[in-house]
Amino acid sequence: MSWQRPAPFVIDIEVLSEHIDGLGHVNNVVYVGWLEDCAWRHSQSLGLGLDEYRRLDRAMAVLRHEIDYLASARLGERLQMGTWIIDSPRGLKMTRRFQLLRPADGVTLLNAQTTFACIELSSGRPRRMPEDFVERYGRALVDL
Repeated sequence: MSWQRPAPFVIDIEVLSEHIDGLGHVNNVVYVGWLEDCAWRHSQSLGLGLDEYRRLDRAMAVLRHEIDYLASARLGERLQMGTWIIDSPRGLKMTRRFQLLRPADGVTLLNAQTTFACIELSSGRPRRMPEDFVERYGRALVDL
């Protein structure tokens, strides 16, 4: 397989019947859910789960998704989604990139980028990232 960047955080995905739309392939909304799942699982692996978010009264909320759908996924296929943090997580924002691969043939099905903003959970307002976020997300930063 050909990851576009080194050392991705990777999740395995199996395309199930509930992922398929009327056109016989994975629905676009499902891909967005996979992006969220991959990002969330990566955050948890860095020690930033929901309990930590609540303790710090901070969370990373999606500001923008940019998705390039390159090929369709179909029922029964096994896929892998990788993610990378691509900019220094400081201040208010952080950016992740994603790549969805079909290992059977090495085809990239999707490339995406998501921009997150740090918010204060108690108010919903934008706030600077706490040092724990800067340090833990910074561990995962990939040089492009």
